[in-house]
Amino acid sequence: MKYIFVTGGVVSGLGKGITAASIGRLLKDRGLKIVSQKLDPYINVDPGTMSPFQHGEVFVTEDGAETDLDLGHYERFIDINLNKYSNLTTGKVYWNVIRKERAGEYLGQTVQVIPHITNEIKDFILMAGKTSGADICITEIGGTIGDMESQPLIEAIRQIALDIGIENCLFVHVTLVPYIKSSGEQKSKPTQHSVHELQAMGINPNIIVARVDEPLEPSIRNKIALFCNVKSDCVIENTNVEQLYEAPMMLEKSHLSDIVLRELHLEAPKSDNSEWKAMLEEIYNRKYTVHVALVGKYIKLHDAYISVAEAMRHGGYETSSHVLIHWLESEKITKDTVDDILKDMDGIVVPGGFGDRGIEGMILAANYARTHKIPYLGLCLGMQIATIEFARNVLGYKDANSEEFDPNSTHKVIALMPEQHAVKDKGASMRLGSYPCVVKKNTKMYQAYKEELIHERHRHRFEFNNEFRTQFEEKGLVIGGTSPDNHLVEEVELSDHPFYVGVQFHPEFKSRPTNAHPLFKAFIEQVKEYMLRKQG
Repeated sequence: MKYIFVTGGVVSGLGKGITAASIGRLLKDRGLKIVSQKLDPYINVDPGTMSPFQHGEVFVTEDGAETDLDLGHYERFIDINLNKYSNLTTGKVYWNVIRKERAGEYLGQTVQVIPHITNEIKDFILMAGKTSGADICITEIGGTIGDMESQPLIEAIRQIALDIGIENCLFVHVTLVPYIKSSGEQKSKPTQHSVHELQAMGINPNIIVARVDEPLEPSIRNKIALFCNVKSDCVIENTNVEQLYEAPMMLEKSHLSDIVLRELHLEAPKSDNSEWKAMLEEIYNRKYTVHVALVGKYIKLHDAYISVAEAMRHGGYETSSHVLIHWLESEKITKDTVDDILKDMDGIVVPGGFGDRGIEGMILAANYARTHKIPYLGLCLGMQIATIEFARNVLGYKDANSEEFDPNSTHKVIALMPEQHAVKDKGASMRLGSYPCVVKKNTKMYQAYKEELIHERHRHRFEFNNEFRTQFEEKGLVIGGTSPDNHLVEEVELSDHPFYVGVQFHPEFKSRPTNAHPLFKAFIEQVKEYMLRKQG
């Protein structure tokens, strides 16, 4: 088992996650089995209760772990399903250590950062490797070198190299080489300082990935290699790319996979990048342009909906469609503005979320899509929004709402799940992870999946209220997917609409650039058809 550790320096936002994901993809294309993890230094136990404005999307794994959004990059790039051993926070580390201390597991020892905290981190890292059966475990360390809260994480990976042998570990450091426009020069000093900071903590990087806006000058490359004590070909140029998924091929121009294998003393077959290159060709050769409204409440931070956006783009790749996403703040959609805001859209998506802010704008968007026959896809909250809209405007229940938004409504068509009534803790207490769904034949769901039984990831506490199920069905709302016991409504749709679908789950988490999720592919196909009909 080999381990690759990816750290970052100078500033945040240099693309450590994309670098780690790209390395994973390149090594997978060499025939190796990869597992990935992200270690985050914040004190929250997990990102599940964090504001999307601060943290972005909460990515949910198959086994129900609420994790950092970088895990989405790992899954999409490497085409793997990760699990609870793929994301660790400082908060979870201290939580586990304190719990063990209270249970007497340390036999009266004085509990300290070293060795107890670092041992907890080490055990977690090594467990990912042991449980996966992978050849290589890639671990990204969140934050930047020099951050106080990251120090135990850095110390833990230093110790791992000693424990399992430095020949079984590879340290990749992502850093910044700024270009000073006024003098026309690249500067290596920030990288030098960052590497020296890392070396002071006992880690010598094997590979430096230099984030640059201009091609890396040979003299600067040699200077970095000399002062940072790495081989010249181990200074890898990381330039801007037009498409996110170009990153692996851009890094491979510097023979990154060959260098990684050499430094890890591994042999592997030649690269087979054919699948990835075929996907890139699809991106480059798209014929159509479609406009899709993403109507949400966290629009100011696009990372809050990153998996939804990527899944739409994946659907576009396989339908030859360039998907232009219009990020629309739901609070700005009113009865007076809805027509002007949505009139030029070819499709409407309402994603997941919590709380009542902006709900009425989402309901108006769903109504506009239904009445104007515009393709609509509702995800989790988006399905509940479609249900509320239908109840108000078709069933005539003017006060219809979710129990979450209006507990006093006489028509709570969305209700709190029974098992959630006794739940007080907010963290990791929702219905999380993969659950089965039975798909009804002769529905748009079945046309998309072409399977009668599917498994999708969930993250919710509220559900379709079965007390109103008969009324909905009598008025034309089709329930196209349910739990195997037929109790939980997993999908609703309209048969007299080109594509009006709401799902209680999050299909975006399982979409891949090389294999678009069937529901998003079907949605974008209908969006394209709508656009073509408009154009005549």
